[in-house]
Amino acid sequence: MADRVSPGAITDGMNCREAVCIHTDKIFDSCRDKDCIEDLRLYPTAASQFYIDNAVSVRARTAQLLYASVDVDEVTFNRGFYTVDVRYFYRVTGDAFTLSNPPAEIEGLAVFDKRVILFGSEGSAKVFTSQDIITDGQTMRRAIMPKAIVEAVDPIILNMRVVDVCDCIPGDSVYTDVPDFISAMFNGDLVLDGTGRRVYITIGQFSIIRLERDSQLLIPVYDYCMPEKECVGCGDDDPCTLFSRISFPVDEFFPPDTIDKSDCYRDVMGNTRGS
Repeated sequence: MADRVSPGAITDGMNCREAVCIHTDKIFDSCRDKDCIEDLRLYPTAASQFYIDNAVSVRARTAQLLYASVDVDEVTFNRGFYTVDVRYFYRVTGDAFTLSNPPAEIEGLAVFDKRVILFGSEGSAKVFTSQDIITDGQTMRRAIMPKAIVEAVDPIILNMRVVDVCDCIPGDSVYTDVPDFISAMFNGDLVLDGTGRRVYITIGQFSIIRLERDSQLLIPVYDYCMPEKECVGCGDDDPCTLFSRISFPVDEFFPPDTIDKSDCYRDVMGNTRGS
């Protein structure tokens, strides 16, 4: 290309000092999703299962995204495209109600699988670094694959219901492949069989998924990045002197006149939570 810019100083009147090559991850394709997942099975702890078996109703509290495992594979019938399989692990809490006792807190694991197809281009060059630890053929295979990135926030929990085993959802299978570090995040062993009553939840999940590849890009440079703020360390001031430098928290004492609804999007179940 005749108009291609080469690395070096730029003298065509622009405010750039020079054009330089950098190595970075280039985004080839991305998508965003707003998933509403209905009747997602909850795998409670053993203590929670006891309360669920004796409950007349349940109410949702919170849902926390613990981890998302990501895997990339080629689409054989469409060159340059890849499937991205994501498995979300959630910690869900709620209340179980009986006719005679106060509500008891319950918690459990929910798992959601998602697949998207994105363009990741083609690459035959294998990328290795000094930080790579090759342990198996799967690691070697990833050397020429694009990298999948998943960004997600904690979901909005929309509904929670308890059903008898005979009323369970058709096709509901038992999930047993729970990573050890996920199981360790719960207060007790998870009940993964299907002998007791079951709880199903409905959640809303926002996510962004993208495919990236290592690339060398030519970019303009305006100047070096020099921090403007000076570093301030801890001195020998007494605690009261340090306290005197803290601004008075006026907003903590006076409620706002208006509320930005975008900061309270978790208010679906009546549990208002700001950002």
